[in-house]
Amino acid sequence: MTKTALITGASYGIGAEFARYHAQKGGDVILTARSEEKLETLAAALEAEYGIKAHVFAADLATPQGSSALIEQITAAGLQVDILINNAGFGGQGRHIDRTLADEQEMIDLNVKALVALCHHYGRDMAKRAQGRILNVGSSAGFMPGPLQAVYFATKSFVQSFSQALDHELRPQGVTVTVLAPGYVKTSFADRANLHGTNLVKGGGKTPRSVAKYGYDAMSRGELVAINEKPLDFMINWLIPLLPRRAVLKMIERMQKK
Repeated sequence: MTKTALITGASYGIGAEFARYHAQKGGDVILTARSEEKLETLAAALEAEYGIKAHVFAADLATPQGSSALIEQITAAGLQVDILINNAGFGGQGRHIDRTLADEQEMIDLNVKALVALCHHYGRDMAKRAQGRILNVGSSAGFMPGPLQAVYFATKSFVQSFSQALDHELRPQGVTVTVLAPGYVKTSFADRANLHGTNLVKGGGKTPRSVAKYGYDAMSRGELVAINEKPLDFMINWLIPLLPRRAVLKMIERMQKK
């Protein structure tokens, strides 16, 4: 039976690459994001190239009813989700009190609340069937505090903690949860997050394709945490925990500052 993957934030970047990689393996996809036009274009390309079925459901998961409306549409279409890839999310550069509260709360709604809602619904369905895989896209930002992106770093900290705990709860029922924690990736993320001109962006980043493949393969193996760069892995697990907290805060601030 062909496994169907639900991919959020699938219209561009890492999300679109997740869709391509899964389709390349012969799996059907359920694509969701805000831009229906971009999703339809991607769906048509995937169906033509790989002969799979691509379902499109445009949704704004940052809205209060976004997740429930998406779930209702997928259920009404009679589709079963075998793989859930929570990729949708965004960041925003600047001091917390200088940014609008609406933008900060929208970030929490998308990066955290939507992810939790989809994990709850489809994780429960997977547990009942005693099989399934969930991949939550976190960030290396989730392992440290983030001055000048305080809320974004905090949301990714939630994602990495929640994902690991959820895996421990669901694994006995045949469901695995993997959190992908990449460094900077060359996508339009920097545009929306207003990160151009920062040392983080100047340092370059990995391609969406390479990050998606790394995360998908780690999910397929049932890994708990997937960090796609060895130097980054070393820094997160061995260097940062040993540094004074104020030193870490200053280091991250320098990376985020223009």
